[in-house]
Amino acid sequence: MSNTLNNQDLKKYNQILWKIFVGAILFFALFIFMISIGLFGQLPSFRDLEHPKSNQASEILDEEGRVIGTFFVQNRSSVKYSEISPNVINALIATEDIRFMEHSGIDFKRTFTIFAYNLIGKKQGGSTITQQLALNLYSDEERQKNFFKRLMQKFQEWVVAVKLERNYTKEEIITLYLNTVNFGNQAYGIKSAARVYFNTTPNNLTLAQAATLIRIQKGITRYSPTRNPERSLMGRNTVLALMKKADMISQEQFDRESAKPLGLQFNPANINDATAPYFIATVKSEVRQILEESGKVKPDGTPYDLDRDGLKIVTSLNLDMQKYAEEAQKEYMKTLQQQFTKSWQGRNPFKGMEMQIDQGIKRSDRYKALQLEGKSEEEIENDFNTPTKLSIFSWNGNRDTIMKPIDSVKYYKMLLRNAMMVMDPQTGFVKAWVGGINYEHFKYDQVKKGTRQVGSTAKPFTYAVAVENGYSPCMTVNNEPVTIENVGSADWTPKSSGKPLPGAITLNTALAHSQNYIAAYLMKQIGASPIQEKIKKMGITTDVPTVPSICLGSFDASVYDMVGAYGVFANKGAWIQPSYIMRIEDKNGIVLYENKPKLKIVMTEEVAYIMTRMLRGVVQNGTGARLSYKYGINTPIGGKTGTTNNNSDGWFMAISPNLVAGVWTGCEDRAFHFISTGQGEGANTALPIFAGFMKKVYANPNLKITRNDFEAPKDSLTIAYDCSKYVPPIVEEKTED
Repeated sequence: MSNTLNNQDLKKYNQILWKIFVGAILFFALFIFMISIGLFGQLPSFRDLEHPKSNQASEILDEEGRVIGTFFVQNRSSVKYSEISPNVINALIATEDIRFMEHSGIDFKRTFTIFAYNLIGKKQGGSTITQQLALNLYSDEERQKNFFKRLMQKFQEWVVAVKLERNYTKEEIITLYLNTVNFGNQAYGIKSAARVYFNTTPNNLTLAQAATLIRIQKGITRYSPTRNPERSLMGRNTVLALMKKADMISQEQFDRESAKPLGLQFNPANINDATAPYFIATVKSEVRQILEESGKVKPDGTPYDLDRDGLKIVTSLNLDMQKYAEEAQKEYMKTLQQQFTKSWQGRNPFKGMEMQIDQGIKRSDRYKALQLEGKSEEEIENDFNTPTKLSIFSWNGNRDTIMKPIDSVKYYKMLLRNAMMVMDPQTGFVKAWVGGINYEHFKYDQVKKGTRQVGSTAKPFTYAVAVENGYSPCMTVNNEPVTIENVGSADWTPKSSGKPLPGAITLNTALAHSQNYIAAYLMKQIGASPIQEKIKKMGITTDVPTVPSICLGSFDASVYDMVGAYGVFANKGAWIQPSYIMRIEDKNGIVLYENKPKLKIVMTEEVAYIMTRMLRGVVQNGTGARLSYKYGINTPIGGKTGTTNNNSDGWFMAISPNLVAGVWTGCEDRAFHFISTGQGEGANTALPIFAGFMKKVYANPNLKITRNDFEAPKDSLTIAYDCSKYVPPIVEEKTED
């Protein structure tokens, strides 16, 4: 009786257990079904999977398709599976999910193994690559902190992982994953990571580089190559060991790759540290303007967002030339600053400059911030006279120091600034753009926004009009003071910029040695109006008053406009607007904008060619001669130096058949300047930067910059420029009847 009862009880208990087990399975299945239809929270759509968070960085490309910079909320750029090195794929699978090619989204074998390890205190992660992809769709920190929400999210990951496996191939899943993950240092996705850490593309990542990047996924900070390079190196070798264990690499490959250093080529995504930061900022502003003015919108009717919509902005910039320009600036400006500082030793540059210092204070970010805090003028003055910790710019890097903020204003007043632009004169395409000396500290772009007095770089405009009016470069003129009557309320007699060359000299010699008297003589013969009109036709957009002093460069202009104007001489008399945004595409390759250059003929081909001869004379025998004798550049380059009143601005404009360049140097405030013309002239402050740039350009054969001379017009010349063959015109004497 007892045994029968026990058997009946046992059978009853077994039935109850089976019912509980089956019920639990049914309940779990129902629970998963309810999750899958979104009853416990909306699951991501497949659009979200393909375009994670819809935050894709817009890329600025140079003329060869190389990335110059990005605009982003998250610095993410997507790639295809075929564009990813097998080294990356293998490193990821070996490290994160060795059975990736076998499971269907959830590796239950691995899950139960990991569960067992966790029970005995060995904490390990058990998510497959597919599950991690699903997890990347949830960035809610609250879920990570709340156990129950995180548990719910885990089940949602399972559902999404299974859906991913049913709708996508393994290749598509691993591509989505690599386009989604965060690699630190504002690099989202494998494409951004390859560029930020190794300055390469995903398809060119080596075995060691791939292992380094994949290890970051085990801890963005812990295994950061920039923050913890030693731990990153150990982590990389751990990934290589896992690849060897999985027979993905040989022992020989492991030994070779694990012995390599990290080999970082770090390219921060931050615009302050990027190549061409001034150019990037200018492009961003103008792309927004172009899209707004064109009325281009996304298919859903909303405007494009440069930080989220993955636009491709193709520019004319050449990344190699840009780097050469930045390097030339940095190399020479460091030396020039030392010259400038030394020239003021024993003198007080701030004597009588109270107004300029006060303006500098009121323009500073510190002053504006104190105003927003409601500080009175007295409190602000006290703040500026109280020593505090400051980080200031120097040519040896940022320097942390303790000083009065007012002294930092004075320090920056005595800091030389510089800008440079390089353009192809035949197309108008900008090749290099250096808007200032340091974007982190000085955001103002001196290439296009800034205008400064151009000095003697304006003289070729007067000479061009003279040549148009039949004046030969070989014509001789007495180099003596010239007075132009009735200029405003008085006569105008310009001074010589130095000791004038004695006697009668040719126009060639006058331009080569930048003689003021001869420029004034030509102005007196031609008149101010034709010269002013020519200057405006050549693309100078600033105000150019119709006064005689414009022949000596009394007007202001930007580097951008001046390069465009000098391009006329190198482009056979045709002005072509300098341009740099070639094309804008959306993330699907649809063209939203295409550049259409503006061109106009402003002088004959013959006059332009004669001007190239005269500008060559400046470099061969005149104020630009140090380009040859000091820097060894003996190619057919023409140019013109420029120095303004009190040596406040130094210029050098250069032309060659392939490139036209403009360089400006000076302090932020014109009241601060070199003491001597020998140091402050454009030949010393601007020309050397162009020389350093051109040396590097000529050393790179891939740039294909010709060393040939300017091409002469096919038709015979009517204006004599070979002075050995020049015959002066016969001037008939007037006789009385």
